[in-house]
Amino acid sequence: MSLTPTTSIPLGFNAPSFILTDVISGAKLSYSDVRGEKGTLVMFICNHCPYVIHVRSELILLANDYLKKGVGFVAISSNDVVNYPDDAPERMKELALKEKFPFPYLYDESQEIAKEYNAACTPDFMLFDENELCVYRGRLDESRPNSGVPVTGKDMRAAINMMTQGKEMTLPQYPSMGCNIKWKR
Repeated sequence: MSLTPTTSIPLGFNAPSFILTDVISGAKLSYSDVRGEKGTLVMFICNHCPYVIHVRSELILLANDYLKKGVGFVAISSNDVVNYPDDAPERMKELALKEKFPFPYLYDESQEIAKEYNAACTPDFMLFDENELCVYRGRLDESRPNSGVPVTGKDMRAAINMMTQGKEMTLPQYPSMGCNIKWKR
């Protein structure tokens, strides 16, 4: 595991389009299929990363709270499944069903979507407004495994609230931190 931060790039970029397989339903889904009326949170996660495992319950709570408020959610796993078989699509499906993910869990086999989004770590979060412009690219909150700081999702919740209320995003963009995406060799 290599502790990796979110790549720092200017905000305001458009959400790259994609068509990826949802491991839960088997359907091919695009950004348009998962976008919310008021915005969309794109999350790069995986099954095995301790940083994702640490926040997974909060991601589910967050989605359950904001899906009904018009915010779309999607999780994408781009890891190399040859060297990290716990992240294979069948294992992704098992986890998503067991944990009752309220959002699609997409498999990026080619890793091209992770590259288009400049995703670097798991978890890596990008919040897009109703115009599909990135307004927040940062951490969920300040909690990390074994830090003793509770997982609250407060940074992401504040960002989503500002976005859905049409307020200017004034939050600091602290990078998310986690395991590096496991790129194919």
